[in-house]
Amino acid sequence: MTTADPRERRLAYIAWVLVCLIWGTTYLGIRVTLETMPPLLMSGLRWTVAGALLAGYLVLRGERLPDRSGWASAVLLGFLLLGIGNGAVAWAEQWVPSGLTAVIVASSPFWMAGIESLRSDGEQLTRRLVIGFAIGFSGIVLLVWPDLTLDGAHGRGFIAGFLALQFACLGWSIGSSYSRRHARDTNVLSATAAQMIAGGVMMLIAATIHGEWRLLHFAPRSTVALAYLTTVGAIGGFASYTYALRHLPVSFVSLYAYINPIIAVTLGVLLLGEPFNARMTVAAALVLLGVAIVKGRSRVANEKREPVAEERPVSLRRAQPPIKRAV
Repeated sequence: MTTADPRERRLAYIAWVLVCLIWGTTYLGIRVTLETMPPLLMSGLRWTVAGALLAGYLVLRGERLPDRSGWASAVLLGFLLLGIGNGAVAWAEQWVPSGLTAVIVASSPFWMAGIESLRSDGEQLTRRLVIGFAIGFSGIVLLVWPDLTLDGAHGRGFIAGFLALQFACLGWSIGSSYSRRHARDTNVLSATAAQMIAGGVMMLIAATIHGEWRLLHFAPRSTVALAYLTTVGAIGGFASYTYALRHLPVSFVSLYAYINPIIAVTLGVLLLGEPFNARMTVAAALVLLGVAIVKGRSRVANEKREPVAEERPVSLRRAQPPIKRAV
């Protein structure tokens, strides 16, 4: 949807900039929390608290939370988008630098296009999509190849983290495909609060089974990072994303996916001393080029199928925008 009100458009562009900045910094935030907090427990605390805060805000405003069927959908989406999508990212960042994590996660449109091509009502593979896949995959191979040849704990850890990130992209893609078709006519914020709570509780259960509570330690630096991820990263980022979607074209809003890795890489190098050399720069460029080709083709196909899609309110009448997987 686009809006003709100049003030609302200015605010929407500000909201979009906030999305780029906030979600670009969450990779660094996750890395910092892992200094003293185990990944599943950290993610579970983050999303449970964020969901409870958002649900409390909605109740105070007199808005209703999802009914029984809505909670059933929230549990499924919370598992796919947060439990697998976000939980696997946090787990992977134990070994994969935050900047490289953002670059690898940016390849999720490949998974989405692949999932959609398997559906009878989805977009089928075309020559352009295959070219986009090939370019993006070559970038990923260039990115991870040196670490795949390493022996010892570092090499094995990096490989495990890389595979976890692919699993995260797969979960995100399946959840997004389901949400796009089954989560219509719902209040975005109430459904999001339910997803946060459901996903957070599942990760807390998994962390308990895994024995992570004994490893939890609230150091000042990691505690501040967790508070940032819970409030600014989760609630603030999603609120800005929702507002931008209401007043700007979806095709423009989606460009945040290209900016997040740049911010994440820059912060990782400057603040954490993470490596990023010429090979990684070329690899990242290939990944983002492949994503641009895939997303550009998908955008054209969507416009052909639904030429007036941007003339309807996005957040309440269309399928709800899924929570950003990596943050």
